[in-house]
Amino acid sequence: MVKRTPQGSPRAPRRTDSLSREVIVQAATELLDGGGEAALTLRALTVRLHTGYGAIYHHVADKGDVLAAATDDVITRVLAGVVSDADPREALRRLALGLFDAIDAHPWVGAQLSREPWRPALLDFYESVGRLLDALAVPERARFDAAGALVNYVLGVAGQNAANARRHAGSDTGRAAFLDNAAARWAQLDPGEYPFVHAAVTQLREHDDREQFLVGVDIFLAGITVLK
Repeated sequence: MVKRTPQGSPRAPRRTDSLSREVIVQAATELLDGGGEAALTLRALTVRLHTGYGAIYHHVADKGDVLAAATDDVITRVLAGVVSDADPREALRRLALGLFDAIDAHPWVGAQLSREPWRPALLDFYESVGRLLDALAVPERARFDAAGALVNYVLGVAGQNAANARRHAGSDTGRAAFLDNAAARWAQLDPGEYPFVHAAVTQLREHDDREQFLVGVDIFLAGITVLK
């Protein structure tokens, strides 16, 4: 028999299995992926998990704690996907691409990492980058700047792409249409004043964001070889 509230509306059945922090984080990730940070509320979690506030508060402190835990979980999975005994250059490339893909799949992650760069998972990410830079013989005095340059590049590019995707979601102006419009504007520029931009019209229209991102990582890897 379906239970009803005093007003007569159906009440969702309470869950019968045990609730855990991991289960809460998974549910929170689904809410965040579906509607961004605005969609993550404790009320929404109680509905999705068929439980009460008390059960959730037993495992997490508040919304901020849930958001932070979900972010840590995503980054931890990125780190787990990198083979530790791989060539340092390839491992660094995979690490950067893993974070880029994670933010592409979970746009809210980039904003959270920028707000709280002290999160354990991001610190572990920095440690992984630092160890790989050490393996590539980057001088100790240059490692902090090199690691910061790479992480900031990943967060910046991935965050911008995620923001653009959100901006065009549900609209008639998709990525292809946006690039076609931008390319058409570039094509109208005076090639004498803007020779490079004018010549890059076709590349702008046809470029792949992920491939372009990897080119930037390769430029970074080439650059660190000159650090002495």
